[in-house]
Amino acid sequence: MIYFMQGLLFGLAYVMPIGIQNMYVINSAMQRNVKIICLTTIFVIIFDISLAISCYLGIGILLDKYQFLRDFVMFIGAMVIFYIAFDLWRTNSKLEIKSTHDYRLSKIIVSAFSVAWLNPQAIIDGSLILGSFRTSLAGDSSIYFIIGVCIASCLWFSVLAFIAHKFINKLCRFVKYINLICAIILFLYGLNLLYMFCLDLL
Repeated sequence: MIYFMQGLLFGLAYVMPIGIQNMYVINSAMQRNVKIICLTTIFVIIFDISLAISCYLGIGILLDKYQFLRDFVMFIGAMVIFYIAFDLWRTNSKLEIKSTHDYRLSKIIVSAFSVAWLNPQAIIDGSLILGSFRTSLAGDSSIYFIIGVCIASCLWFSVLAFIAHKFINKLCRFVKYINLICAIILFLYGLNLLYMFCLDLL
């Protein structure tokens, strides 16, 4: 139980700081369509957990070892994140909070995957951090730890989406500003990935 709690607390500390996934969940929750909110949150959780488990097993070693793979992920990640930011910026001027909203499941899946997986530095850092925990834990304790990390992801993103949606009426007049901030942060993340990609080519 103690290793599960360690994983849970570490997982919360790891996902709670404002980052690209949190911005994406908050933005998706700022509408009245519960179906879209639930789908977005579910897929963000799925990809975040899959990333955490992969990092725990050491996938970051591959990106660290093979530069071409790292560069490919960085470039694709930057382009996808730029698209998400541009799409958010473009639709922000005509934003309306509705109970019905057109959506594409494929777009939700691609976006949720992108904000989780298309950041090689996060994968490498995650592998180093989670990998160090894995080497320090023996037997079943390592399993309990990573389960705690996964539960933390489920709890955090679910609570984050719920709170953002719950207070939509109070935040309604600030939605455009929140979306604008989200778009800028996403753009900066994409710019950072592109910068890292260019540095690797030099």
